[in-house]
Amino acid sequence: MKFNGKAVLGIAVSLLLLWWALRDVSFEEVMHHVRNADPGLFVLAIVLATAGLAVRALRWSVLLRPIRAHVPFRPRFAATSIGFAANNLLPARVGEFARALSLGRLTGIPVAAVFGSLALERVLDGVALVTLLFLSLSEVPVDPRTAAGLAVVGVVGTGVLAATVLFLAFAPERSIAVAERVAVRVLPASFARRLVDGLRSFVTALAVLRDPKLFVLSVVWAFGQWTFLALSYFVALRAFGIDQVSFLGAVFLQSLVSFGVAVPSSPGFFGPFEAVVKLGLAVWSVPAGQAVSFAIGFHIGGFIPVTLIGLWYVWRLDLRWKDVERSEETVEAIVEHDPTLPGAPIRRP
Repeated sequence: MKFNGKAVLGIAVSLLLLWWALRDVSFEEVMHHVRNADPGLFVLAIVLATAGLAVRALRWSVLLRPIRAHVPFRPRFAATSIGFAANNLLPARVGEFARALSLGRLTGIPVAAVFGSLALERVLDGVALVTLLFLSLSEVPVDPRTAAGLAVVGVVGTGVLAATVLFLAFAPERSIAVAERVAVRVLPASFARRLVDGLRSFVTALAVLRDPKLFVLSVVWAFGQWTFLALSYFVALRAFGIDQVSFLGAVFLQSLVSFGVAVPSSPGFFGPFEAVVKLGLAVWSVPAGQAVSFAIGFHIGGFIPVTLIGLWYVWRLDLRWKDVERSEETVEAIVEHDPTLPGAPIRRP
């Protein structure tokens, strides 16, 4: 396992946030809430959260269609499971690289193109989560002026993101040329190279946006996936007796958590997850002990099956865990030297 500066920073951030989340909560209180959680509802919540792997794999088919008309479900599900296991066990969040490398090896699809589809998936995730976050504000007990201010920020941010993506989709060569000129002037050479090479991979996946049918399908799947996953939050909240949070409140909490765990953190997002849940549930005046108990129980409950499924696929498909660990470097090298991508890569000095 490689620990670079990014990984060390992530672990430090996780420890700090975990300390903040637990500082006013006793172990005995957490165990009391966990023991008294409704077992049936808790198991259902974990089943729904784990089923999210299958939903992601189904959604991925649409994003891969411009690259290959039909990609079987099994390799999509296997690669998705391996990617999430990598995020849970390895530092520096290499899951997307592991997903791209795994699917490329299982199907023969160019890894650079697969990686581009995952970059597009993340952009659509961002749009869907921001939209759901602000649609759910009506169920969140916050000051109306605060809600209005957040809504304006969300609309403007989403608009800028959408305009940027559309420019990339319909003017890929020009976009890459502009990005390269800016990157080489303001960034160190290594960062500029990685940025431009990643952008070259990303724009290949934007063919989805140039096909009206695929565009609509991709947006519907993005909202459908996150609405489905919010159901697991809602059921888990009920399992821990947190009844004051409605389904739209669960949507809000999930969106908040999804953005919160984007900060650098340790493998598995321990620390950011618990801290954001505690902060988010405080809006409904949920006691810290109950909020943190829910966060720990739901987090660990979802962590175990997802990780085991991913590890099983690594073993079953005769893949090497060392390849998963090195997937970031491998994928970056493949993208850098792929001559089929638009634009010219920035070569190492």
